Amino acid sequence: MNETVTVIGGGLAGSEAAWQIAERGVDVRLFEMRPLKQTGAHRTGDLAELVCSNSLGSKLTDRASGVLMSELRIMSSLLLQCAEQEAVPAGGALAVDRDSFGRRVTDHITQHPRIELIRQEVVKMPEDIALISSGPLTSKRFSDELAHFTGEDHLYFFDALSPIVEADSIDLSVAFRASRYGRGEKEDGDYINCPFMKDEYEEFIDALLNAERIPLREYESAIRGGVRAGLHRYFEACLPVEVIAERGREALAYGPMRPVGLDNPHTGTRPYAVVQLRQDNLIGTLYNIVGFQTNLNYKSQARVFRMIPGLKNARFVRYGQMHRNTFINSPKLLFPSLQSRNRENLFFAGQITGVEGYLGNIATGLLAGLNAARLRLGEDLLVLPETTILGALCSYISSSVLKRFQPMKANFGLLPPFDDGLRRNRRQRARAYAERSARDLTDYLINFSD
Repeated sequence: MNETVTVIGGGLAGSEAAWQIAERGVDVRLFEMRPLKQTGAHRTGDLAELVCSNSLGSKLTDRASGVLMSELRIMSSLLLQCAEQEAVPAGGALAVDRDSFGRRVTDHITQHPRIELIRQEVVKMPEDIALISSGPLTSKRFSDELAHFTGEDHLYFFDALSPIVEADSIDLSVAFRASRYGRGEKEDGDYINCPFMKDEYEEFIDALLNAERIPLREYESAIRGGVRAGLHRYFEACLPVEVIAERGREALAYGPMRPVGLDNPHTGTRPYAVVQLRQDNLIGTLYNIVGFQTNLNYKSQARVFRMIPGLKNARFVRYGQMHRNTFINSPKLLFPSLQSRNRENLFFAGQITGVEGYLGNIATGLLAGLNAARLRLGEDLLVLPETTILGALCSYISSSVLKRFQPMKANFGLLPPFDDGLRRNRRQRARAYAERSARDLTDYLINFSD
């Protein structure tokens, strides 16, 4: 039995899924509509193109993303391997040259003898085994098809992209290189830090709060049937910087602009607030403004963001922008195997399931791909232990309370607590989570293959 599996969407999840299916001896037809039909957020035709941050998250093993990376290594993730090969300095984080990363993934996929890449928009649900990973920017025609299939209106939230500036336009007589608490690969630090004194911070907040924004109604027109009350919202882990500022004048100083672990070598003191810039490409000519997703119009961004110390003469190669994200009602529609409850030969993966973050998208693509291949080969499906980050994420999206369901990133709060009676501090608990995850995942995969 070697019939083809259809994968719709060539983003992080779809690319990983297609690879995993093909590696198990099953032919794949991978549909990606770009570059023939673009999304408004993407700019290339590469598979697995990163459109927001270029960071996949912390590599540290006492962080949830670091544990998820370890799980992906155990399960032989292609995209994690590509990310590590295209890594740029980012302290304790795994950040990549986004263009090189996309090209490397595309090369792997297009050169695989069992994968056929088809550059075409899909508008109808496939009838045979299929995996939907069309992402948060699913085209309107296929979104309508999904709505018809699920019998539910989609849920929507708005996401935002951070600006990118040219490195040589950053004034390093004002800004300085450093990583928090001295962590990092480069001797002088992996980040460029723009330090604020209190009066500079207050002026910046005033300008930010009063800046002109792009009206959301320009994006609402893309939503099928309009916006239902309570479902049109931002994702809390990816708030526009101006929305954070509206929550209180100090919200940014305690959030993405917190100065902890950073001392200004120009003054010998800790700044009142700091904007960090992270390397965005391998040769270090581009830097993105960390945590500065925004919906300000371009003219306002040029004016307000040049008020950041060190960015007075910044040259922007990409301004921030808003884009529509779509996710399905996964608790009603999916099993923790990522198989559809309504149709056994259909799987979903990636951000459209309500899993947030690059690593989560890759990981769900990996699991859904494995299970799609296993279904084609007549094998039992994998349901990972909830003591793993990936297992816990899949359990969350498939069993949450419907009224409160919102996209979720990898975090330790999803994991079951220990019942051994031992008292652990936060770091000890994180290390114990990591050890338990690796042990339980390895044991599960060994036992499942017996």
